Amino acid sequence: MKLRVLFHNNCFDGACSASLFTRFHRECIGTASEYDYCGLQHQAGGGLDEADFTGDENAIVDFKYSASPKVTWWFDHHVSAFMTEELRKQFEAEQKRAGEATRKFFDPAYVSCTRLIADVARERFGFSTAGLEDLLHWADVIDGARFESAEAAVGLAAPAMKLATAIESTNDPAFIPRLIPLLTAQPLVDTLQEVFVQESLEPRLAKQHADITLLRSRVNAEQGVITFDITDQPTEGYSKFIPYYLLPEAVYAVGLSQSSFRVKISVGTSPWTTVPKERLADISKICERFGGGGHPRVGAISLAKGELQEARRIAGVVADELKALGQWNETPVRTLGA
Repeated sequence: MKLRVLFHNNCFDGACSASLFTRFHRECIGTASEYDYCGLQHQAGGGLDEADFTGDENAIVDFKYSASPKVTWWFDHHVSAFMTEELRKQFEAEQKRAGEATRKFFDPAYVSCTRLIADVARERFGFSTAGLEDLLHWADVIDGARFESAEAAVGLAAPAMKLATAIESTNDPAFIPRLIPLLTAQPLVDTLQEVFVQESLEPRLAKQHADITLLRSRVNAEQGVITFDITDQPTEGYSKFIPYYLLPEAVYAVGLSQSSFRVKISVGTSPWTTVPKERLADISKICERFGGGGHPRVGAISLAKGELQEARRIAGVVADELKALGQWNETPVRTLGA
């Protein structure tokens, strides 16, 4: 039997979730003779394609809910996991019918989906997470932005941080599926030393420096909100912490970028802001209004490539809404030069 694992693509937590789920399923369920991987991206419209569910069984980890009968397993921790209220109701009804036999798990209280899978697998199925402490730690740190400083987030000193930047910026469709089985089979530092990882990482590290230079020339902070537009420099990904590294006094960031398949509005809250948590905007709710989603502190909105002007309009609306909160504490306007 082939089990297809669909995961949040270009995401460290997504890759770790797929790896941990595979190991758990192999050791505790044991019904699959083959595991196949498919990365999922948030796109305009946001729905999942039934054509992607090509396994004899299919599992979705760290991505939105699908009511398809082809999906056997689902794990997610995003507040915006359900595209519609109807899908949420379908999930809740399915949970009632399945009871303790459920194979679908949702808990937005978790920092990372990797940790959610680990706890469910251990508590419900007797899976041992011994030896996976480093993976679980870094999944929480990276997905929850629990870095000591912006410098630590951008500096990429730890093996996990280097792996994360390779995962987030690769456009090689074979790279992450090749990496996934290794993440729970050996220490992260050993995975980092794999030849194919090193070959991919070298240009990624160079790109990180180039991204810092590019964003330095584009970012500005007004009333506590960083804004930037790099849609004229197509990219498959960049570190979302660079804006806070460059303008550490800001509270929020609203950035426009363009990849090979979408225009993306990234919206986030600085992990190092001193604004009390209860006063911060719920980013997931803001993004949901425009067809996006995410977490209370970080989210995104995806539009089709031809909708650049609409994306700029939405980004402006979001930025103005965040500025109106009046949560900045320092210089109201700051712009960096190249």
